[in-house]
Amino acid sequence: MPFVDAETAAAYREAWEAWSKQIEHVHRVFLAGEAIKPDQIKGLLNREARAKEKYDAARLALLGLDQSPLGETAGDGGNPFR
Repeated sequence: MPFVDAETAAAYREAWEAWSKQIEHVHRVFLAGEAIKPDQIKGLLNREARAKEKYDAARLALLGLDQSPLGETAGDGGNPFR
């Protein structure tokens, strides 16, 4: 019997796959020496960071910890500029 509903599980899997894809690209560039233009590195790192934030939020929802003590959604961190 699953611990979570199908929607939460699907959101988690989607976020995991998206982050995995981005972190694999970071690894190819920084660890395997894949050529990338210097001006593309910032975009690469920003995409990875955003994918990681979405994964973290989906992971917390999967674990039932998706609300912070202040009542804000864990994924936004209370940032008013998002």
